[in-house]
Amino acid sequence: MSTDRLATLLDEYAQLERRLADPAIHADQSTARQVGRRFAELTPIHKTAAELTQARSDLAAARELAAEDPEFAAEADALAERIPGIEEKLAELLIPRDPNDGKDVILEIKAGEGGEESALFAGDLLRMYLRYAERRGWVTEVLDSQESDLGGMKDVAVAIKTRGVPEGGYGVWSRLKWEGGVHRVQRVPATESQGRIHTSAVGVLVTPEAEEAEVEIDQNDLRIDVFRSSGPGGQSVNTTDSAVRITHLPTGVVVSCQNERSQLQNKDRAMRMLRAKLAQLAEEQAAAAASDARRAQVRTVDRSERIRTYNFPQNRISDHRINFTAYNLDLVLAGDADGVLDALTEADRAARLAGETELSRR
Repeated sequence: MSTDRLATLLDEYAQLERRLADPAIHADQSTARQVGRRFAELTPIHKTAAELTQARSDLAAARELAAEDPEFAAEADALAERIPGIEEKLAELLIPRDPNDGKDVILEIKAGEGGEESALFAGDLLRMYLRYAERRGWVTEVLDSQESDLGGMKDVAVAIKTRGVPEGGYGVWSRLKWEGGVHRVQRVPATESQGRIHTSAVGVLVTPEAEEAEVEIDQNDLRIDVFRSSGPGGQSVNTTDSAVRITHLPTGVVVSCQNERSQLQNKDRAMRMLRAKLAQLAEEQAAAAASDARRAQVRTVDRSERIRTYNFPQNRISDHRINFTAYNLDLVLAGDADGVLDALTEADRAARLAGETELSRR
């Protein structure tokens, strides 16, 4: 356990506590959220360090008293057995964590190989994530969506947020960052008349939502196009040119939004998506510069590049990164996804304890 790192973090905790006690900070909600999230991340460390200090003090006192009164010997022994567990917990808390764990996310689901069946499953995944968010007490907002002819989803983007400051600094990203990649489905499609099982693929992208202060965007670097929104099959659903497409010229990143009837609202939502993508791009470029073995989400929707398989005939869900298999697919799709997400979180914890940066999300 690094005493220098602990001292640094405890000093940071004290500084953040003083800042949050100053009413002036709450005039800037963006800054207040960032400070509040970091304070929440450091609270478990402060609490555990205080518990360890108290336990060591109690042990010293019990041993001193035991020299005069043997009845205190048992208390001293109990404290001596308890302290290593607290030390282990604190050491684990001091392992560098994912800096984005406290953030909200923008989750995108894109139909891939499999045509209409892929779009239908994309709709199933959307409902799964919305139900899971509801179970967790999170707030969801559909930023943009394009339905398929049969009611599935060709492409959908959803913002998922915690209510207030996340406990322990563990926000939506800490749970859903594992979802980025290709999700493969095996089932008899509604469009299949012969009862044959088909395999389709859906791509999921998860990005931490960035605050405006985190990403500086020069308006001169943007090309903003407006166009008429369209629904399934190209049918016009809006008679005004309110849909917005934004291209970030230096990077080539393109986002679009057409859900709202107001061009201003669509632009605001598209800018949120753009900030998240540019923040993640900057993070990936920094990681690539530091290591040739950069880990990233799968960005091609190919059935062979899958992270997870959903097998309907066997009611089976399998995560191929950690060899996880469960036979409760119906419950997972109903929003009870903690089983697989807990397994991924534990695998990441083990990887960090073993000295790796994190569990590969690929």
